[in-house]
Amino acid sequence: MGLKAFYPEWVLVEGKFRANHGVVVETASGRIAAVDAEPVLRRRHPRAAVSKWPGLAVVPGTVNSHTHSFQHLLRGLGSDAPFLAWRDAALYRTAPWLDAQAICTGARLAFSDMLLSGITTVADFFYVHRDGLENDRAVIQAAREVGIRLVFARCLYDWPGAPDAYRERVDDAVQRTRALAQEVQGDPLVSVHPAPHSLHGASDEMIAAGVRLAQELDTPYHMHVAEEPFEVAETRQRTGKTPVQYLAQLGALTSRLIAVHLVWLDAADIARLGQTRTRLAYCPSSNMFLADGVTPVVSLLKAGVLVGLGTDGGCSNNRASIFEEMRMAALLQKVTHLDATALSAEDVFAMGTGAGAEILESSAGRIAPGAWADFLAIDTSHLSLTPWTPEVLLNNLVYALQPEAIRHVVVGGRIVVRDRRLMLTPLGAIHGDAQALRAEWQSRGLAPSEAQTPS
Repeated sequence: MGLKAFYPEWVLVEGKFRANHGVVVETASGRIAAVDAEPVLRRRHPRAAVSKWPGLAVVPGTVNSHTHSFQHLLRGLGSDAPFLAWRDAALYRTAPWLDAQAICTGARLAFSDMLLSGITTVADFFYVHRDGLENDRAVIQAAREVGIRLVFARCLYDWPGAPDAYRERVDDAVQRTRALAQEVQGDPLVSVHPAPHSLHGASDEMIAAGVRLAQELDTPYHMHVAEEPFEVAETRQRTGKTPVQYLAQLGALTSRLIAVHLVWLDAADIARLGQTRTRLAYCPSSNMFLADGVTPVVSLLKAGVLVGLGTDGGCSNNRASIFEEMRMAALLQKVTHLDATALSAEDVFAMGTGAGAEILESSAGRIAPGAWADFLAIDTSHLSLTPWTPEVLLNNLVYALQPEAIRHVVVGGRIVVRDRRLMLTPLGAIHGDAQALRAEWQSRGLAPSEAQTPS
């Protein structure tokens, strides 16, 4: 059995930084074999290959519970616009040009940005299928090339007003999602979940099909829920119910549901979400960027909802850091409630690591035997963390850390970022490919103010 041993100065174990500890990884499985004091590990595992990391602290890799990787290509488009204007300018007008090559370019860009910001697991909610699986496979290829752990949330979308590239018939969406799940079966770094888009983007039949498919595949299912006031108003007008009430009527409000956003809720909605043990992917920066509103996270947590953090897409947030989302989540809830204790650093760190992994049903997000060996080595001498003691380092990670303090990134026991350098894909190539694609779009009349649907 091949073993690797990582010996930093500090390891975060069960919420406490422990000095002179180490992490031993089983290379074949990509899981953590042992966490203990360095002398103990050296005695028990003398043949393990050793990486000595002086001056560094090992913490769990962060978990991005919701994003749209292709939107990194659209960064800067649609900024400072209301939601529907943003959607039309940044998504609907550009999506028809997103072929598999462009999708792979955007995903490589997004996933590389995320790794360098400390994200080791990402749920990519993907809907530009172009009536097939080629684009979907391009995202998975990009994840493998970069080395990130991917939950591919394959969107089920059939609203007639959306671009052709998004829409599928119900039977096709189910068959393709099932086929993709079978293709990646056994891959420890890739899994597939169904993702009915929303009550706006997916018909009742599509939502019901997504729920049934999640039961068949034994996975969660993802869905945008109560993100915008227009969605709530439209659902009320059509059904006489709130989105949460209507999902319950459809049989789609279950403990398998990862509801994204959950901004516009009433007290009865919150209670019902807690009773059904529905999960939340909370995207505070995106909610602010698009002026969606403030998710009642404190009330949802009290009701029993499990909460993870997401960045959302690269043109509805424009940054890709769960450490940033930790900070935003805490600060936004504090000022909304006028209560500095509303969410603590420990609360939001858990959301961005272990809880985020739990809502995705992944063994990531913690430093413990049996967990995926996904972790970060933080440079404790970085100015953004200085001064610190073991008692306040977690606070500094949440409220002060800059990405440059993340020295190394490990996914499945493999070092994918070393000394701030991507190990599997050259950063220059990622930058060059993305810039060349945007230049091509510009030459074809796709400047932000001129984007139009192709004939």
